[in-house]
Amino acid sequence: MPDPRDHLLSWLKDAHAAEEQAITMLSNLERRIENYPELKARIEQHIDETRRQSARVEECLKSLGSDTSMLKAVGTKLMGLGQGISGIFTSDEIAKGVLACYTFEHMEIASYRMLVGAAKQAGEAEVQRVCEEILEEEKAMAKWLEDHLEDLTQKFLAREATEATAKH
Repeated sequence: MPDPRDHLLSWLKDAHAAEEQAITMLSNLERRIENYPELKARIEQHIDETRRQSARVEECLKSLGSDTSMLKAVGTKLMGLGQGISGIFTSDEIAKGVLACYTFEHMEIASYRMLVGAAKQAGEAEVQRVCEEILEEEKAMAKWLEDHLEDLTQKFLAREATEATAKH
């Protein structure tokens, strides 16, 4: 019978790789935002949170006698880079960027909920606590995006209608 700890380790490695992907994706978007200062500030804040989350997940892995997966981290960083670069070529980068961020946050929320359950099953109370804290941060970012999605859309469309730079 498989040990629940094996899944916990694998999923922690996936979570670490996802945090690295998020840093790349968010950083690329944040660098190009010019006309949405509230969004830029919130993304900057979440980049800082995400860097801390990545480090905390790495510490969880070390506490369990494991480490991050270099292959997963490199692969997901490349995916994040691709996502970030693809926005350059769209006329609605800000809209699609917010949509991608919102979707990504919900994937992370689901992942951390799974990690909380796996850590609990494996008897890893400290890992569970860390994952619960990160889960709350991810939920807060998703909620912020949800609360501002309509307003950001309206601002984008208004800028587009006046031929102002709306894309970023």
